[in-house]
Amino acid sequence: MSGTVGSYLKKHTEALVKDVGIEAAADLCGKSKATLGRYYSADTEHADRFMPIDVVAALEGASRFPHVTGALADLRGITLSYDEDRRNAKPGGINSDVVALSQRFAMLMGEYNQSIEDGKISINEAKRLLAETLAIQKVLIDMKLSLEHEAG
Repeated sequence: MSGTVGSYLKKHTEALVKDVGIEAAADLCGKSKATLGRYYSADTEHADRFMPIDVVAALEGASRFPHVTGALADLRGITLSYDEDRRNAKPGGINSDVVALSQRFAMLMGEYNQSIEDGKISINEAKRLLAETLAIQKVLIDMKLSLEHEAG
């Protein structure tokens, strides 16, 4: 696996664990916190170590967003979509979706503006930008579902 792909998957694995919470994730999947940390560690000694798929499935079942599944889909150029029963939020119609999208985009631009002030984006800044990008993706999925619902 190329370093870029591996790094990408490790970042999303870390996001998944942090979404669930390290303690809860360890309890849920029966792995130690140290083992979970190794799955997303950027250290060269753990470069070839990835989270087993059954652990990914268990954690994504408890997470707010399927981070690793989303990353795998991104790598293949696939867009994920939730069915009506798995909506992230209660339906509010297209108007509330547009407002939410505008708010999230404003937050992304604010994060970007802060991040680029010194001319470079640090790892922590990139993580915050990624979190805002994922939030926008969630809003767009909700918006898509609202439009599909209104279209009949």
